[in-house]
Amino acid sequence: MTRVVQVLTQASGGPVDHALDVAVELARRGVDSHVLGPRPTGGPALPGVTWHDTSVAAKADARGAREALAVLRALRPDVVHAHDRRAGWLVRLAAPVLGAPVVYTLHGVADGLSDLVAGNVRAAERRRRDRVYYLTGERLVTRWGRARVVVPSAAVAAYAVGHVGLPERVVSVVHNGVDPARWRPSPTPEGPVTVVWTGVLGGVKRIGLLLDALAEVPDARALVVGDGPDRALVEQRAADPALAGRVELTGWLPDPAPAYARGHLLALTSAAENLPMSVLQAMSCGLPVVATAVGGVPEVVRDGVDGLLAPADDPAALATALRTLVEDDGLRERAGKAARDRVEESFTLAGCVDGLQQVYDEVRA
Repeated sequence: MTRVVQVLTQASGGPVDHALDVAVELARRGVDSHVLGPRPTGGPALPGVTWHDTSVAAKADARGAREALAVLRALRPDVVHAHDRRAGWLVRLAAPVLGAPVVYTLHGVADGLSDLVAGNVRAAERRRRDRVYYLTGERLVTRWGRARVVVPSAAVAAYAVGHVGLPERVVSVVHNGVDPARWRPSPTPEGPVTVVWTGVLGGVKRIGLLLDALAEVPDARALVVGDGPDRALVEQRAADPALAGRVELTGWLPDPAPAYARGHLLALTSAAENLPMSVLQAMSCGLPVVATAVGGVPEVVRDGVDGLLAPADDPAALATALRTLVEDDGLRERAGKAARDRVEESFTLAGCVDGLQQVYDEVRA
């Protein structure tokens, strides 16, 4: 039986959700499926998956790294698949002593380099070390580990080849996917049109753009799922007369499905993305999307079909798109059905794992 280990150093976020979904689907297919990483508080049940609770808290956490690698070596895996950046560096550097081929999923691009991906804008100041660490370093550590790099979108694959300098032969595009049976439509909620937004309150996610747009669409309300450094600012802004009583903050939710069930559409306001899981989850739940046309988002959301797209960091364009979908019930219903069909046809978890297993077979050969 093939043994595959998903390696994480984070306990939450899109890469974690994706890795756990993959691990469960592999187990369902008869793979000896393992996860190595910090166990999330209140995390989901993982039927058939063996969890190894380890912690590598920082790049300089040598003790944590040694302990994680000791567990990994003892498992004698057939394939090691790392997800977040720290995990990617760890397993690629250790690849010569692991005795197994290494796969690393490039889930995102550093904020200071995000404008190197089509559609993105620069989400933070570019630091001198960004090119050294995220371009030259990524290229060298991938070569050292003889790793295959999986990328969830063609947009970021082009960045990996054109800017990181990885050979095309080591880069594989495997779109993220979700389980349509897990993320399924609910009855349309009554009351005002509710816009669901999910993510970190701050930084690249641009929560302020949602509030700017909502202020221009008085018939809508927002359900904001997440937490982060700008929460106090968001709460203060939500109390403004133009928004008062129309913004609900839920904090982090271990399962966002109930939030999608309360919504009529999803808004994504990011300055940069790869291929966000929240978009796939919401679309599978039958929600149309208003999104910035960043990274791989246009590879999923067809403008005018599954939702509406706007340029990044353009408050007026985002407000226009939001108003259009809020005010047109027929368009919203048609787009929601199209969004569900889009996921079922092209972005299922089963299809994603088919692609990953093909990569696993290739690297083992």
